[in-house]
Amino acid sequence: MRILHTSDWHLGRSFHRESLLAAQAAFVDHLVETVRAERVDVVAVAGDVYDRALPPVDAVALLDEALGRLRGAGARVVLISGNHDSALRLRFGSELFEAAGVHVRTWPDRSWEPVLIDGVAFYGIPYLEPELVRAAWELPDRSHTAAISCAMTRIRADAVRHRASVVLSHCFVTGGQASDSERDISVGGVAHVPLRAFDGVDYVALGHLHGRQRMSETVRYSGSPLAYSFSEVGHLKGSWLVTLGEGAEFVPAPVPRPVGRLRGELEDLLTLPAYTAYEDHWLQVVLTDAVRPKSAMDRLRARFPHTLALSFDPAGGAPAAQPVRLSGRPEAEVALDFVREVRGEPAAPEEEDLLRQAIEASRVKETMA
Repeated sequence: MRILHTSDWHLGRSFHRESLLAAQAAFVDHLVETVRAERVDVVAVAGDVYDRALPPVDAVALLDEALGRLRGAGARVVLISGNHDSALRLRFGSELFEAAGVHVRTWPDRSWEPVLIDGVAFYGIPYLEPELVRAAWELPDRSHTAAISCAMTRIRADAVRHRASVVLSHCFVTGGQASDSERDISVGGVAHVPLRAFDGVDYVALGHLHGRQRMSETVRYSGSPLAYSFSEVGHLKGSWLVTLGEGAEFVPAPVPRPVGRLRGELEDLLTLPAYTAYEDHWLQVVLTDAVRPKSAMDRLRARFPHTLALSFDPAGGAPAAQPVRLSGRPEAEVALDFVREVRGEPAAPEEEDLLRQAIEASRVKETMA
């Protein structure tokens, strides 16, 4: 059996206010093409299908299209909810979907009820908030380890009846490498689940962490299909193509626009040929000029039109801020001191005139109110 393991689509997410819907649609195209080319039997989606509990309508439409096209390409789909999803909303229509070959698992108490596909048992463990199942499952403590271990004990007891078993789970396995774009799922510092909790099954398709990772030969994270933070610079995005009993290979996904980080003085960034390769990237830029350059973002975007984040870290460190007396001083003087402190140099004469005019206009408006 051939399984395409993917996760963390986060449909509806933006990247520093840039819409990613077209890029996510391109990833769906890629998945469908891979299913056809590789004769994939099952697509396993390990949670965080949407980016938030109440997704935008265009994200819902894209998921609807994706599921229909994957079935049309010949694959069954097994899908679980993640910590970003609303389990209740995601399971809507799931009984009807079941008959069509799309198996949605968002109920904790159905984690050990397998989806049987050609003799292989697929178990979907949705994201488990320990407090919500603690009493019903008689857990010894409020931890993800306790919740996952309880589900896996029941899964192992059932799996012996089948020729092979696959588990989908959305959690943080100890030793995994996180990025800045995952939402924290810790509860009192007990979010991690040990790798040994997943012993006893043939393959575990993990979701939650956004970088592809091999925790063992049979336990893997596929990662997200796109970069959702600048901490994911250098990640290879895609899915695991798993052949049960033989191994797995990674199938890279298309990169609609690479992400990058640049650091240096503004004039170097604007003129040096070494930075040419970054002109089509989404960029996070840190300027190290001793004095904050004027109109820095506009000047950067003249060469790097997709600069999304800009910060300032002067070489050698910024000088220690000096105490500023506010009481009894004219507003214009306080404001000009602020400009000097932030920029590292005084306001230009025309800027000073404009600032004074703005303060005077505000005072007039207050008087008339």
